[in-house]
Amino acid sequence: MDRRVSCRLLTCLSSVVVLLTAPLPAAADVSLNNMFGDHMVLQQGLRNKVWGKADPGEAVTVTVAGQEKKATAGADGTWAVFLDPITEYGGPHVLAVKGKNEITFNDVLVGEVWICSGQSNMQWSVNQANDPDLEKAAASFPEIRLLSVPQVGTQEPQWNFNGQWKVCSPETVGGFSAVGYFFGRQLHRTLGVPVGLINNAWGGSAAEAWVKREKLATHPELQAIHDRWTKMEAEQPDDKQMAGNARPGNIHSGVLAPSIGYGIRGVIWYQGESNAGRAYQYRELFPLLIQSWRDEWGIGEFPFYWVQLADYKPEKPAPGESDWAELREAQTMTLRLPNTGEAVIVDLGEGKDIHPRNKQDVAKRLARWALAETYKRPAIVCQSPRFKALEIQGSKAVLSFDHAGDTDKAWRPFDVNEPRGFTIAGADRAFVPAQAKLRPDGRIEVWSDSISEPVAVRYAWADNPVCNLYSAPGLPLTPFRTDDFPGVTVDAK
Repeated sequence: MDRRVSCRLLTCLSSVVVLLTAPLPAAADVSLNNMFGDHMVLQQGLRNKVWGKADPGEAVTVTVAGQEKKATAGADGTWAVFLDPITEYGGPHVLAVKGKNEITFNDVLVGEVWICSGQSNMQWSVNQANDPDLEKAAASFPEIRLLSVPQVGTQEPQWNFNGQWKVCSPETVGGFSAVGYFFGRQLHRTLGVPVGLINNAWGGSAAEAWVKREKLATHPELQAIHDRWTKMEAEQPDDKQMAGNARPGNIHSGVLAPSIGYGIRGVIWYQGESNAGRAYQYRELFPLLIQSWRDEWGIGEFPFYWVQLADYKPEKPAPGESDWAELREAQTMTLRLPNTGEAVIVDLGEGKDIHPRNKQDVAKRLARWALAETYKRPAIVCQSPRFKALEIQGSKAVLSFDHAGDTDKAWRPFDVNEPRGFTIAGADRAFVPAQAKLRPDGRIEVWSDSISEPVAVRYAWADNPVCNLYSAPGLPLTPFRTDDFPGVTVDAK
């Protein structure tokens, strides 16, 4: 055989061998977001969304609880189905997803799913709360399921995260959000149904980090936040803050985005400390956050219940201005949104510690809202009394309230019989400590011998106020002021 022909033949044979032994291009397996996994909880009574990735055009079938749903992956490889509402609580079920491969999730329950969000006081774990040894020892609740989302700060929306559902037990509960767990435990004990808790809190986070960047850029009252950060990004692009928990949109993209659309009943929220220096701004920012989350989830105006700031820093018996009081006021003002609620805890804080350890009572006050308003348990009281109206009668100011009774039995002063925590001012706007008296009709009379013509009254208006009024069911009077004098944060942007 000609040497050149022989060489060409060997070359061709070698090429065939290479083609036969080379790995074929791998087809993309069907995959799902880590919101879906063993021990997960599907929200009862909701068209739960299930989503994932596959090859473009790949047929995907999802089965669970006797139903089957089909989807075709789009050009970008994403797919989604909506399950028919499952009305029966319990399980366990098997959720299976089949494309070119098959994924099976076991021990799936149908129950009540809540997101536990905010900054460090929501992140604060069972290990850091009161009586952690007792709480963990009693935490054998196989129908409570826990999921924690890691802290990732980025401007690029994340599709997934590193986390998995865990069955609540003495071994798993210690590192989970204390407020979240105690809240979920109360629901589970009261309702007798499975509960899923998703903890995505990030200590020290600013509210603007939880909101889409473009929402701030187009809001007339909040554009200043966007502009300030745009300048910082141009001047200090390598600053560590760029991946932190204050940059607008960072937590929304890095932490919240992977869970948006997962079936939930509602949200509990504990945040505000990081925004106290811009409390007037929070009047717009906090409602925007709530409404934008509701819009993005696409399941209507789901319940959103938050914790008002606790008492903190040294007690100051003399009246004065307070950014924390102004932040509490902004939180209370957000009750104008439908299906919202505020747990007042001005009595549960610690002057020396921004992280009070009594998370049990905080969670109970949140759970009251959920049980009374979301789950319609009429015997459970959730509303703290709130200021309604001021009437000047000579040298005295007479206050009336919502969510308090119409007799003096509506009130339960703590420690001493007379109400404490009021200040009063005349036309000069100089507040002084005031005396107060419970009237037989449930109103409260406030005065000071040094103010002959009062114009305004404040209650618990301080970082760490000395105050003692509770409603008869035991909920503290919401801090308030009757005036709208410009506060210390009015110009803070």
